[in-house]
Amino acid sequence: MSVDLNAKIPNNVGLAEDRRLQRALESWQPSFINWWKELGPEGTQNYDVYLRTAVSVEAEGWANFGYVKMPEYRWGIFLAPPVEGRTIPFGEHKGQPVWTDVPGEYRAALRRLIVTQGDTEPASVEQQRLLGLTAPSLYDLRNLFQVNCEEGRHLWAMVYLLHAYFGRDGREEAEMMLQRHSGDIDKPRILGAFNEETPDWLSYFMFTFFTDRDGKFQLSSLAESGFDPLARTCQFMLTEEAHHMFIGTTGVMRVVTRTCEVMNELKTDDPEKIRAAGAIDLPTLQKYLNFHYSVSLDLFGQEISTNAANYYTAGLKARFEESKIDDDHVLKDGSEKVTMFENGVIKEVETNALLAVNERLRDDYVADCQIGVSRWNKTIKRHKINFQLTLPHRGFHRAIGTFGGSSIAPDGAVITKEQWNKQKDKWLPSKGDRDFVISLQRSCIEPGKIASWVAPPGRGIDGHSFDYQYVRFN
Repeated sequence: MSVDLNAKIPNNVGLAEDRRLQRALESWQPSFINWWKELGPEGTQNYDVYLRTAVSVEAEGWANFGYVKMPEYRWGIFLAPPVEGRTIPFGEHKGQPVWTDVPGEYRAALRRLIVTQGDTEPASVEQQRLLGLTAPSLYDLRNLFQVNCEEGRHLWAMVYLLHAYFGRDGREEAEMMLQRHSGDIDKPRILGAFNEETPDWLSYFMFTFFTDRDGKFQLSSLAESGFDPLARTCQFMLTEEAHHMFIGTTGVMRVVTRTCEVMNELKTDDPEKIRAAGAIDLPTLQKYLNFHYSVSLDLFGQEISTNAANYYTAGLKARFEESKIDDDHVLKDGSEKVTMFENGVIKEVETNALLAVNERLRDDYVADCQIGVSRWNKTIKRHKINFQLTLPHRGFHRAIGTFGGSSIAPDGAVITKEQWNKQKDKWLPSKGDRDFVISLQRSCIEPGKIASWVAPPGRGIDGHSFDYQYVRFN
């Protein structure tokens, strides 16, 4: 596919051949830049940052590295190459040619899916806008800015679809993307997790592990959509999303590593002594894990969902790795077991597989999260420390779905509201925990230096060492 890198908006969708669309997107571009300068990374407009910029959609050599001032980053519109003869892989239209235009009967549903996905991208930038002021290393500062820029590009990806395929409604939705803001009382972001604060780097590492992982599963399910422009857009977004989860996985691993080092140096597991040495104790890490995991589980929606069933039947949104699942990909006659909370009891309920599509996606997400947690536990074991991080029960601290507002302990025990209130500070970060973690957040951006509470990475970026000048301050 031909990529026009010299255009005002780099793209491989032939913008130059559609002057009306080109003008519409170029008229949206200044609003985006103004939003970035106002609510993007704080105080960074003149930094030269060693960033990866997408320049192609080929598997090899798809990005270039180089110093860029972030407001000048080349945000572009990139779709994966079309697959000749591709057919809709699931739902009632299974086997029919994919759609290159929006089917009229699915217009509202498709717009809703695109807007919901698109709204998460600028939200995370807003949540993370102050983190650069307290970066634990220059390496981490650069990675933060890379994620921010790519979230901005993912916003562009969804805005392109809205402008190109949804007319006036799409243009209005694109404007609203920049008018809603994370945590805004009057105009909050659509999904709850994207209105939570990210006030410290431990929260950021947990967010990129748990919440960006939700993004992986949502994008993967949309990447098999029967609406081909959406599928191809999400396929390329997944290429960039992998780096975001890498930051979360390795970030938490580095915190765990440093904590274990301090525990062995001091020969203690006393949280107060570990904190006094400038590290984050393992029980506090478990609390942060509990919070971010439970908030991210809510992003998958209701356990039994007619909306999800309708999206699937229409061929709009699949399951994770749909093509690898051994069934008829229609699901009218299939069944799934779903964990429900009914009349104060947690139980397995068998329901139609179509209605359980959300829960199937959540199940896959839980399994993927466990892989990362198991890696962290191997690090703890390697340091000969008797402690294991665990994923809490899926009913713990939930606001949406069958468990919404219930009192479930991390081990899955059903407890009273009074018991919950007495013990919640044992399971979730208390004000004291958050104040302690924030007290460690001091900028450490001299090349080769790193904060006391996190270990350096195993390797640098693009073949460079950890002490490379990843950000130049002007």
